[in-house]
Amino acid sequence: MDRSILTRPTPEPDEELRYGGQVADVWLPVTTGKPLIVLVHGGFRRAEYDRTHIRVLCRALRDAGWPVAAPEYRRVAGNPGQTVADIRTALSVLPERLPANGLVLMGHSAGGHLALWAASTCPPRGLLGVIALAPVADLAAAHEAHLDDGAVADFLGGAPSARPDLDPRLLDAPPCPVVLVHGRDDTLVPVTQSRSYAATHPGARLVVLPGIQHFEPIDPSSTAWPAVLAELKGLSR
Repeated sequence: MDRSILTRPTPEPDEELRYGGQVADVWLPVTTGKPLIVLVHGGFRRAEYDRTHIRVLCRALRDAGWPVAAPEYRRVAGNPGQTVADIRTALSVLPERLPANGLVLMGHSAGGHLALWAASTCPPRGLLGVIALAPVADLAAAHEAHLDDGAVADFLGGAPSARPDLDPRLLDAPPCPVVLVHGRDDTLVPVTQSRSYAATHPGARLVVLPGIQHFEPIDPSSTAWPAVLAELKGLSR
């Protein structure tokens, strides 16, 4: 599995937006008119994975014409309340501070989980749709499969059966289009995660990419990039 996106040299954002005790990287295109993308990074909510590893993707999205905000969030084992509170705050503040022609919520891996959770529980004003890239979309199944050495239990501080309010598969469908983009060859977060979500929420669109693994959907140099861009263009219309 190619993990180079995690250690590749990354560009600096156009600005860092601070609000309260939180921060988001902001990327602003020369011309405006497209929706704001709020991009939630992954990393199984481990402390060592912050927003810097998606800066290459943020720049590519900006260069394609989208304004992008990538919020940071707290990643403290056993304290999921801090994480979801930070996402909730970001989605209430960023659309006000960065007004645009609507908003698309995008997340990768554990960030895909947070994007799906937020779209169901606290959809921001102007939400046009959600794109979840290789999301952890079924916490119960992820826990049972012991993904990333028990990352779900580490995040929640126990089994997901005690927190059904945080499992996207168990929540009401978001009030907007949902697209799940998943590599068929993903071994870190298997495509069964997205299939499970789509089976429960049949209104969601599932795009399975042959030959694609876990990190390629956030790598603009990969063969997954045209598919991600096409889905984003579809939602932005």
